[in-house]
Amino acid sequence: MRVLVTGATGFLGEHLITELCARGGGRDGVEVRAFARSRSPVLARLEVDFVQGDLLTGDALKAALKGCQAVFHLAGMVSRTPDDSQPMMRLHVDGTRRLIEHMDAAGVGRLILASTSGTVAVSAEEEVLDEEAGYATELVAGWPYYASKIYQEKLAFGLGKERGIEVVAVNPSLLLGPGDRRLSSTNDVLRFLRRQIPAVPEGGMNFVDVRDAAAAMATALEHGRAGERYLLGGPNWTVEEFFGRLSRAAKLPAPRVRLPARAARIGASVIEHVYRSWRGQEPPVDRISVEMSQHYWWLDSSKARRELHFDSRDPSLTLVDTVNYLRQDLSLAD
Repeated sequence: MRVLVTGATGFLGEHLITELCARGGGRDGVEVRAFARSRSPVLARLEVDFVQGDLLTGDALKAALKGCQAVFHLAGMVSRTPDDSQPMMRLHVDGTRRLIEHMDAAGVGRLILASTSGTVAVSAEEEVLDEEAGYATELVAGWPYYASKIYQEKLAFGLGKERGIEVVAVNPSLLLGPGDRRLSSTNDVLRFLRRQIPAVPEGGMNFVDVRDAAAAMATALEHGRAGERYLLGGPNWTVEEFFGRLSRAAKLPAPRVRLPARAARIGASVIEHVYRSWRGQEPPVDRISVEMSQHYWWLDSSKARRELHFDSRDPSLTLVDTVNYLRQDLSLAD
């Protein structure tokens, strides 16, 4: 079977292609074709078929889909900046629509969509949610990344059904582990290593090792049920416990100051305004990040364990690998 992977040079994309290549070969193996705007050293090392192009424009997507039987759709943009709302919506929604239309024209019948646990598994209360939770549309309305992913998921399921394409959504929580060259998921760990997190928020979080998420996503190609989503996550910790565990992994002191939620939001808004409006710089902390950290991103991955054979490794090992990568491979933590 030949599969196309969009967003092939992203954090999850490179790990997914590595996993697919490790499973490939033989009569029933998977032949991987990567689609991205540029080739990365990881793709060059794996020697996969590569098509350079843009999801939203040009004819490269049509060429990339030729001869494929399935698509892993990972192309996306991660940002907490309100100014990026329209570009994210266009890429996640319009890009997914264009992909499905091209898949229909090319006769490609199966789509594995990389979504996020934040489409359903986020709450203002201490709740552990599963796939049956409704979309958190109102709660995430002010957080452009998660809002755009909800619209993407809805579009993919609806248009896929209309065009006769099987759509499976895989929804990992925060991705940690080695290899995040663009700091799309591990930037908060980097900020901790640089001692740029002065206070502990009141919320709760969940993270998953990117390698475990990639393995489950690869399995979804064969075992994922059309029209279903699968939450992938590790431990449900408070943010305070997360920083305590990260402190031990990094051998650095954890932040001890606790601020009331309202005071933290106001402080972050002031800092964000000063840095962006007066200094023309990205702020060390922003309002959206503070608001998000005061919610609970806890989830239950039982469905993925049953149907995708999902297994999450010891979270302490993930934290150590993340810290070591940021310190040694990127040399960004000093």
